[in-house]
Amino acid sequence: MKTINVIGNFSGRNAGDAAILGGVLEDVSKQFSDIRFTIPTINTGFVKQHYAEYPIKPISMMPWNFSVKIFSLPVLRAAVKADVVLVTDAILFDRKLYNPLYNYLWTLSHILPQAFRKGVPVVLYNCSLGPIRTEAGHEALQRILDHTSALILRDQESVDLLQRQGFHHPRVIEGADCALNAVPAPEERFAQICKEADLFASGRPVIGFNVNSYVDAFVRQGGTFGREHLVQIYAETVDRTIRELDVDVIFVETQHMDMGIANEVLARITQRERVRLISNRKYSYREICAVLQHLQLFAGMRTHSLILSSAMGVPPVGILTYPKNRGYMRTIGMESHLVEFKELSVESYFSRIRAAFQQREQIRGAMLPQVAREKEKARRSAEVLKEYL
Repeated sequence: MKTINVIGNFSGRNAGDAAILGGVLEDVSKQFSDIRFTIPTINTGFVKQHYAEYPIKPISMMPWNFSVKIFSLPVLRAAVKADVVLVTDAILFDRKLYNPLYNYLWTLSHILPQAFRKGVPVVLYNCSLGPIRTEAGHEALQRILDHTSALILRDQESVDLLQRQGFHHPRVIEGADCALNAVPAPEERFAQICKEADLFASGRPVIGFNVNSYVDAFVRQGGTFGREHLVQIYAETVDRTIRELDVDVIFVETQHMDMGIANEVLARITQRERVRLISNRKYSYREICAVLQHLQLFAGMRTHSLILSSAMGVPPVGILTYPKNRGYMRTIGMESHLVEFKELSVESYFSRIRAAFQQREQIRGAMLPQVAREKEKARRSAEVLKEYL
């Protein structure tokens, strides 16, 4: 039996990360039999519960396993004993570089070369790179690239980063985000969720929103936008959306840490009776996808809220919270539906929401072929592993 070690951020706190892991397991399992997956995680119970249909072995990264999250003896052992190591998602950036509770880049720049030197192929699998803003971060990422067998990138922004910042790798392959192939929960489960959370009861069209507690941390260039400012803009935009478009609103939060700012926004919305909230604290990524696919439009900040909504056929409007937001929206022909922080206001955000809502069917028709192409690219990435397995 071959072993594939999948490295990412699989704690259960982020629905996007959970969808990525589900996509990896599904796509690779369809290509290969007689394999098992080892998955480093701080939440082994989450991995066991949500991916029980796959041959998985969670690797605990808790302190009593000699771990400081990814800075971990079990992670090193799993990597060097695997037949292939896959690094997923967007975990290779240099913010808080030396903090292993937050950052993976520096630690992996030491773990992955050890596996590679022992003959284990290392594949950056449908991942994003960066941001890289420090010399130490640059050195750490290049060290990983020097010990990587194949580099499958999910967006043009990552390719541009390689070229712009002088990184080198002989084998760069075009891929796509594994979360695109997320499968929504069945309709009967969707009906239960609607009853539990009082969703879609009025018969009015429904628009989804997502707010991110990072605000502009990943894109700021001098000064900060401010959490308080963002909360006020969001609340006023939601009220205006409800009033002028005669819709209901569902906040869809895909990361546990965003619940605080979401509740701050909800507290300031004057038409609160027209607003609902669901999150991955209670619902799985598949259940969230089941809700997303019944929306008319989605306005989000988290990259994977945009990815999952578009994967469910719902046109997204976004705020440029991360460079990868631009990369993904550009890939599916939706870059013009992004708002940058330097121009973010109630008027600029609402005007994009209104325009997209009024043209949602035309936008959806243009978007779906682009999304279908990206889904197929994500699936095909598993074929690259044939030469290593």
